[in-house]
Amino acid sequence: MPPRKIIIDTDPGQDDAVAILLALASPEELEVLAITAVAGNVPLDKTSRNARVICELAGKPDVPVHEGCDRPMERVLVTAEHVHGASGLDGIELPEPTMPVADLHAVEAIIHHVRREPRGSVTLCPLGPLTNVATALTRAPDIAERLAGIALMGGAYFEVGNVTPAAEFNIYVDPEAADIVMKSGVDITILPLDVTHKALITRDWLDRIEALGTPVSKVVCAWLDFYERFDVEKYGGAGGPLHDPCVIAWLLRPELFSGRRINVEIECQSDLTRGMTVADWWGVTDRAANALFIGDIDADGFFDLLAERVARL
Repeated sequence: MPPRKIIIDTDPGQDDAVAILLALASPEELEVLAITAVAGNVPLDKTSRNARVICELAGKPDVPVHEGCDRPMERVLVTAEHVHGASGLDGIELPEPTMPVADLHAVEAIIHHVRREPRGSVTLCPLGPLTNVATALTRAPDIAERLAGIALMGGAYFEVGNVTPAAEFNIYVDPEAADIVMKSGVDITILPLDVTHKALITRDWLDRIEALGTPVSKVVCAWLDFYERFDVEKYGGAGGPLHDPCVIAWLLRPELFSGRRINVEIECQSDLTRGMTVADWWGVTDRAANALFIGDIDADGFFDLLAERVARL
């Protein structure tokens, strides 16, 4: 069976970085057509730089990195340096990337790849705000029916919000974009906080990665040591949640996850609940299901998969 074709839309971010490494370490299952950078955790110039740093760390400088939208569709950009550090990849100093930014704007790159590849063969994997993806769907509505699907990290139901009492960061930053994606008719899978908060980084797992003794494993440990400090202090648990790699793990090992097909809509009007994912988990409305909303994960299997793939790099 040929590998699944994917485009990773991202705002790295240490957890984005691990997700990208997981995808690049899995060429038998995933063909990364492109990485498209969007403003989110940090501004666009840094997310683009970070995506190229990650590709070079993985030994994959041939994967094109395209710069995309530098702000939300209708909002002022909100960033998360308080979580990820000033660079977005704080924790260890790495060389500046030598690979260039690819020529096409990220939105045009998404449209180009989806139109060029066979119908139903490309999956979009957004790991940050949905600005690039929504802009592509708005500019080229024909790509919606050509996509195999969209698997995204964002939103929450039982875990409510991590940036406001009601909203998860990726959706909060650009709720109008998220609303467009949810109404696109594309087959959508959502990996929300409800599942990522069950994928907690443990000291035992970090020790296991460190014991690999490779340059990549050293960087991963340094990134995650820095990254999890914020969530450990915030939530008081033994380890921070590892959000974005859940998207790639779902593509690789869907049997590790479970969820429900439900209706999910995005709150865009209320100042109080801006960016809330209104997820009809209990089926209390007659609104048609538009997403597979993942609610549970085999965390041991997830971290075993991550360790196995990091060891390949």
